[in-house]
Amino acid sequence: MGAFVWPWQYSFPPFFTVQVHAKTKEQQLATWKELVLNYQKHKCQALLNIAEDTPLFDNKEISRKLSPDGRLWVMEELAKTGHAATVDKRKQQWEVYWHTLDEWSTILYDWAVANGMTNTVCTTFELVAGDTTVGEEFHGLDEGVLTKALKVLEARGKCEIIVLDDGSGVKFF
Repeated sequence: MGAFVWPWQYSFPPFFTVQVHAKTKEQQLATWKELVLNYQKHKCQALLNIAEDTPLFDNKEISRKLSPDGRLWVMEELAKTGHAATVDKRKQQWEVYWHTLDEWSTILYDWAVANGMTNTVCTTFELVAGDTTVGEEFHGLDEGVLTKALKVLEARGKCEIIVLDDGSGVKFF
């Protein structure tokens, strides 16, 4: 994995101040949403604490950081599109989905069908860390996000989540 490539706006000080002009604010929001998704995907991290001054929200090179209200605004907008969900009542800890749970479920099911894994039990560990999934987009995915995507598939009748002695598994149909 190479170094993360920041968009040009990240070095533009006004990017870190929520804009007032509607059109500018709309473009700013779109850029922030894309930046959060791309950054979390690059880091392969689902959890994001918006109260922490991570490089995502704090550009030390230009001494600018997005305000707590600005961070919450971005995350709430990501939640509206199914790309984030709050983990705590204070709305500081978030799960970020660079693919929506619906998209993840489709990716997982397509992999299972293409690899002859239907009517076979796989552990969730095998899916996110097994040799057969190296190179797949869901390899390394947070197991909590994986489970939520599998629940989407289960609701569609395309799999069954199975509780095993040493974790959980799934049987694709």
